[in-house]
Order: sequence, then C-alpha cells, then structure tokens
Amino acid sequence: MVTTPASDRPVVFLVALVALLVAHQLGDHVLQTDRQAGDKAGRGAPAVRAMAGHLASYHAAAAALLLGTFTVLDLPLTWLGVGAGLAFSALTHGLLDRRWPVRALLVRTGSARFAESTAPVCGMYAADQALHQAALLISALLIALL
Repeated sequence: MVTTPASDRPVVFLVALVALLVAHQLGDHVLQTDRQAGDKAGRGAPAVRAMAGHLASYHAAAAALLLGTFTVLDLPLTWLGVGAGLAFSALTHGLLDRRWPVRALLVRTGSARFAESTAPVCGMYAADQALHQAALLISALLIALL
C-alpha cells in the first residue's frame, strides 16, 4: 500500500464507499446468523459473543472487498486509512446494533411512533440501516484521506 495522492482521493472515496456498502449488505443480511441477530442486543456473555461474531464476519467481508476491489482496480490504499475506516465502522456498527441508541435517537427526534412501526416498513430497521450508511460514508472518507 502507498500514500494516496490528493488527486486520487475522490476515486478512492467513491470506490471505498461502494465496497463498504456492498460489504454491509453481505455482512448484515447474508453472513449474520440467526443467533447473532437475536442475541447481539441482549445482555451478558451470549450478547458479547453474538456481537463479536457478527462484527468479525462483517468486517472480514469489508476488508476482503476493499482489498480485492482496490487491487483489481490498481488503486492506492494506506494501512492507516483502511485501519481507521474499518475501526470506525466496527465501533459505530457495534453501537448501533445494540438497538437502544437507534431507538433513543428516534424518540429524541420526535419519531417514537416510527420506532415502534412494523408495517409497511419497520421503523427501527430503516433508521438502523440509514445510520449504518452514514457511518460508512465517514469510513470511506477516512480511507480516502488517511
């Protein structure tokens, strides 16, 4: 990996964002087990194990997609940028997947009923996904800038 020249940063950002968004879909909807999805917001050792397993498989996919895509496209990456981007993603993903921060934000912004809605769209799920995508945008910026 090399230093990312300033002229390459917009392309690095866009490619990183696309790779992270694809990794997010795979990590949350394909790789996550039923046990992880059910237990990760709970308490105690089962919740810790479930969250750790989910974050590990999710971010292994993210790292593989980032490194593979950047290698195929012959784009520059830095270890610092990848490390910072994935670390920010893991921290924010783990926090949001506890569920209470998403619910608290929705209540605080006047959307308590949306947080409880289940049809036609689950409010908590929709808000969770939107917040994950916002965090991934920041992760992509870190990858491009560091």
